[in-house]
Amino acid sequence: MTHRIALNFEDGVTRFIEARADELVADAAYRLGLNIPMDCRDGACGTCKCQCESGDYSLGSYIEDAMTEDEAREGFVLTCQMKAKSDCVIRIPAASTVCKVKPGAMAAEMVAVKLLSPSSIGFSVRVKDKEQLSYLSGQYVNASVPGTSQTRSYSFSSMPKDGAVEFLVRNIPGGLMSGYLSGAAKPGDALTLTGPMGSFYLRDVTRPLLFLAGGTGLAPFLAMLEVLEKTGSTKPIHLIYGVTNDADLVEVDKLAAFAGSIPGFTFATVVADAASSHERKGYVTHHLPDSALHGGDVDLYLCGPPPMVDAVRSYLTDKGVKPANFYFEKFNPSESK
Repeated sequence: MTHRIALNFEDGVTRFIEARADELVADAAYRLGLNIPMDCRDGACGTCKCQCESGDYSLGSYIEDAMTEDEAREGFVLTCQMKAKSDCVIRIPAASTVCKVKPGAMAAEMVAVKLLSPSSIGFSVRVKDKEQLSYLSGQYVNASVPGTSQTRSYSFSSMPKDGAVEFLVRNIPGGLMSGYLSGAAKPGDALTLTGPMGSFYLRDVTRPLLFLAGGTGLAPFLAMLEVLEKTGSTKPIHLIYGVTNDADLVEVDKLAAFAGSIPGFTFATVVADAASSHERKGYVTHHLPDSALHGGDVDLYLCGPPPMVDAVRSYLTDKGVKPANFYFEKFNPSESK
């Protein structure tokens, strides 16, 4: 039996390895050419200390100088003494470049493009070698723009289905990828996905969740909700999806479907345009109920433009609420996602 281990490096590059049940994680990484920092191999130096963010494992022997019992209780591990008992996600406190690890490159082809609204485009691609396609829900890749030498960064808006994945992107007038997608794109076009990357991904669900999405920042949450639907989470999950104009509200039917299939999942949509006839106008923070904050006993995930991140931070400060965990990803929709 093998377990899938996601190694998430400090700079957001993620590589996946398969570790046998009787194999040390460090040995599995080295077997595949990944250099996790290590000076000893007997739990004495602490150089290979990382944090396991999800999954079950066992630890061999180590000394207090290498890792304290408090650290062990907080999920820290020594990869030279760790054996996986399930799939795991391990955060490596070193950059991928230091460890001589490069993001994986996956050859893919265009499957379909759909104009969801004047401001949003959905597209799907299929990776030729589907065994290469592994990522954590919420992560992104750099996608090459066919016919050019440039790339654009996009979050996955779905989990893999027979090697196919979906993306939700902003339709930017004059944008390089937008121009391709809305004009010349056709099924079978070749492109390359480089990644996965990013530290914005769904962790183990141990408390209520609050998701805040701005515009096409909805994309990673659609992938996360697929995972939550599959794993059967029963914790309360509330998503607030804020956009600028009525036309920017897309994929609401998918959210409604998730509300019917995930126990405890609710969502609300918000439109900023004062002229909108939408029932909730304003910004996400104007429609954030105190009950969704659970007095701070909540993991908050936010994906949106920098002003939205700053506004939510200020809102929480004014409320005197500090979430148990606050994970966010800022993006400038005029440039990338």
